[in-house]
Amino acid sequence: MDLLSDIIGVMRTGRPAANRMRVGFPWSYRFAPYDGAGFHVVLRGSGWLLMHGREPVQLGPGDVVLLPAGDGHVLSGSRDGAGAVPFETAVADPSGGVEFLCGKYRLDRRHSHPLLATLPDLVHLPAHLGDHSHLRGTLDLLAAETTTRRPGRDAALAGLLDLLLVYMIRAWFDDHGHLGWPRALRDPAITAVLEAMHSSPGRPWRIEDLAAEAGLSRTTLTRKFTDLVGQAPMTYLTHWRMTLAARLLRETDLGLAAIARRVGYASPFAFSHAFKREFGVAPGHYRDAHAGAAQVVPG
Repeated sequence: MDLLSDIIGVMRTGRPAANRMRVGFPWSYRFAPYDGAGFHVVLRGSGWLLMHGREPVQLGPGDVVLLPAGDGHVLSGSRDGAGAVPFETAVADPSGGVEFLCGKYRLDRRHSHPLLATLPDLVHLPAHLGDHSHLRGTLDLLAAETTTRRPGRDAALAGLLDLLLVYMIRAWFDDHGHLGWPRALRDPAITAVLEAMHSSPGRPWRIEDLAAEAGLSRTTLTRKFTDLVGQAPMTYLTHWRMTLAARLLRETDLGLAAIARRVGYASPFAFSHAFKREFGVAPGHYRDAHAGAAQVVPG
């Protein structure tokens, strides 16, 4: 079980998108808050990223920035971001000396996974720090695909953008291994419990069962799991089950009884009650709000 891939796959909604832009000085663009995660890659030249309440961050060639919470910000050629205009109105300058790649991932922010809460609101991965060769290789391929018109471009871009998100999170985890989720994914006992939950979310888990998976006492498991993951084991299990249920409601036409079984509830009534407690709306209303995204899958 690949936990990071499982979490990213369930949290993401829709397809990622990216734009490549070349500009000449002066330039300054404003990015509105976004219901997902955004990123920027400086391909050529340099600039500044400005966010409310933060010191300006200087960016150089090859630098990567991930904004996991999709906060509003300004990307500019000047430290003060003067004259910023909406990025949607930007006009490319083919002769400009600054080139960057901007992209975004749509995420379900109403039920954010605690792994994302581990990440800061701004992840800066300077080109000159860290050994992130896979990330750099993906960036090179992504930059090339944004300018080609060869067959398969759209499929290649979507796959590379998915890969980029994984590598950006991996790179941050590698540099911050002392924190909660990075430590959790390196801890054999906690990883065993997480893999058990993710592999079999419909199983009627008890804390005793999870403790057996970890080879720990219930008390030790609860303390350690809460410290690293940020939630008690049974709380996380409920959160994960509801996250899975939300995806099934968005992307399939499965009935409530089938979804309830898949996420460990004996009846649609019990499932509906738990879902409304987590999301604030009934499953049917949630599905209606995401109508059009359904894909038929086996029941």
